[in-house]
Amino acid sequence: MKLSQFKFNLPEELIAKYPAKYRDESRLMVLHKRSGEIEHRIFKEILEYFKEKDFFIFNDTKVFPARLFGNKEKTGAQIEVFLLRELNPNQHLWDVLVNPARKIRIGNKLYFGENEELVAEVIDNTTSRGRTLRFLYDGPHEEFKKLLFSIGEMPIPEYMGRHADSDDELRYQNIFAVNEGAVVAPAAGLHFSRELMKRMEIKGIDYGFLTLHNGLGAYRDIDVEDLTKHKIDSEQFSISEELCERVNKAFDEGRNICAVGTSVLRALETTVTPSGHLKPKEGWTNKFIFPPYEFVLTKSLVTNFHMPYSTLLMMTTAFGGYDLVMNAYQVAIDEKYRFGAYGDAMLIID
Repeated sequence: MKLSQFKFNLPEELIAKYPAKYRDESRLMVLHKRSGEIEHRIFKEILEYFKEKDFFIFNDTKVFPARLFGNKEKTGAQIEVFLLRELNPNQHLWDVLVNPARKIRIGNKLYFGENEELVAEVIDNTTSRGRTLRFLYDGPHEEFKKLLFSIGEMPIPEYMGRHADSDDELRYQNIFAVNEGAVVAPAAGLHFSRELMKRMEIKGIDYGFLTLHNGLGAYRDIDVEDLTKHKIDSEQFSISEELCERVNKAFDEGRNICAVGTSVLRALETTVTPSGHLKPKEGWTNKFIFPPYEFVLTKSLVTNFHMPYSTLLMMTTAFGGYDLVMNAYQVAIDEKYRFGAYGDAMLIID
C-alpha cells in the first residue's frame, strides 16, 4: 500500500472541535464487512448488534494534562512544552517536545505558572524537536506532580484549533480511565457513558480492560510513500493474564470479540497467537498495521473517523477492507459525519 492511497478531501467544517452534548449520542455508522451494507444509527444503539456473552475490550489508559506554556529566561519568549513521559521520578526528569524548538538550548531555564512557581532546566537535546527537562523542585514527588498537572492543560489535538477548557478535562477522558500515561485519548471509548455500560451489563455483554498509553505517533507525518518503510512510534502497553483467560474463553466459545479503538486493536495484535489466543504481556509495541492484514481474534471494531494519511485510518482499512472503508468515508463526508477525537463513530462488523 502507498501513502497516497489514504488521501481524501475532508472539509474543515466536518472536524469536530467540541464533543457531542452527551457521550453516547454521537452518530454511529455501521459497516457490514460481508455485505458492504451501511447503516446510520445513534451510538447508544450499538448494543443491538451484540448478544449475551459477546466481549468488548477497552483501553483504560488515562490522559494527563501534558501541554504546558512557559517563558524562557532572560528573553521571556513564550515556549510550549508537551510532556511525553516521565523518565526519572526522583530527579523530576521528563521527555518533552518543545515549540519553537530552535530557541531552546541545553542549559536554558524555563518558567511555568502564573507566578513562575515551577522552573525547568534543559539538560539534553534528544531529537530535532525533543528535549529532556529537569524540573527544579525540592518537595515530595506527589506534590511536584500535583503542581505540574495543575499548570498543564489537557492535550486536545491541534487540529481542533483551540486551547483546552474545563469541559475537556472531563470529556477528553474515558469514564473508565485509571492508568495514567497517555497524551492522546483513546477516542472510540469516549462514546461510552455510564448508562451504556450499565445496559451492557444488563444485557449480559462481557467486557475487560487492557492498557496502552497512546502517544503522539498517530499524529506524526509519514514521509515515505512506501508504507513498509515507515516506522511507527513505540507505545507502552499491558495485557493481564486475567484478561487473556476471559478473552480466550469467549473466543473458544465463538463469541463476538469487539476491540474498542485502534489502540486496543494494536495491543491485541502485538500478542495474539496464530490460533487466535491472547497472551499476557507488558512492554512496548511499535506494530504498524495496514492492508492487507488478517485478523483472527477480533471480530468487530469501534473506531472514530480519522484524518487523511493517518496510521489510524490505515489500521481501520486493514480491518474493514480498503475499498469498503474508503467508500464508507466518502459516505460519511456526504452525510456530514463529524471527524476526529470528538467526532462520530464507526462500528465495523461481519
